[in-house]
Amino acid sequence: MPALRLLWLSVTDPVPGLGNYTAIATDDVALTVVLRTLGMAAIVTVVCLLLAYPYAYLMTISTPRWRAVLIAVVLIPFWTSLMARTFAWVVLLQDNGVVDTLLRGAGIGPMRLLGTTAGGTLAMAQVMLPFVVLPVYTTMRGINRRLVDAALSLGARPAIAFLRVYLPLSLPGVAAGATLVMVLSLGFYVTPSLVGSPKQSMLAQFISVQVNQLVDFGGAGALAVTLLVITLLLLGGVQFATRRKGTRANSAPISGGIPL
Repeated sequence: MPALRLLWLSVTDPVPGLGNYTAIATDDVALTVVLRTLGMAAIVTVVCLLLAYPYAYLMTISTPRWRAVLIAVVLIPFWTSLMARTFAWVVLLQDNGVVDTLLRGAGIGPMRLLGTTAGGTLAMAQVMLPFVVLPVYTTMRGINRRLVDAALSLGARPAIAFLRVYLPLSLPGVAAGATLVMVLSLGFYVTPSLVGSPKQSMLAQFISVQVNQLVDFGGAGALAVTLLVITLLLLGGVQFATRRKGTRANSAPISGGIPL
């Protein structure tokens, strides 16, 4: 019902028609915010993948005791309020804060992080990281490691065995985690608002301005529908790519060996 209400407002307020969508297409500010939101979501997704993949792999090769510790570390953020974590990042990233002090001690600082894209990316990645670790770990747990051993016994180098055997088998978890992070990041509001700055505002913040300050419910509804359409297109693209890859894998002929 809220989604249908927004759709109705987007084509009826202030006058019936597609004027709100035309305004988005012709407004440089709106287009900049949309592109910035897509770019920020993509950056956060890549950062989460780079951190989550080796972490999930470490969870699969650890002893049961250490695996429990690593899983607990991943789950701890879910037990903490998002607002509390965001304010913690504000304290850590502020000028003369903990991170700034450490950077100064290492000879890198001073470096301004609070109110910058780097600070927002760091805070958002920390919030989103569990959404990648858990799907990737679940997929990795189901991979038969004897397939990698078989590739090694056939003469493949470890890097080739990983790239040609292990990595493709783990891609479903990578795709699931990346999709989750990308979709959630597109509509993220709290962390970018507190850790970022108005110059780096994302689409959710722009919608909030339209509603709370400009009282433009039609424009806000059009922006919300645009965000929904982008999300659906993203999900459809991932689904299509996954099905196509699965079809090609099922129809591929069995090769005589593994290339070196």
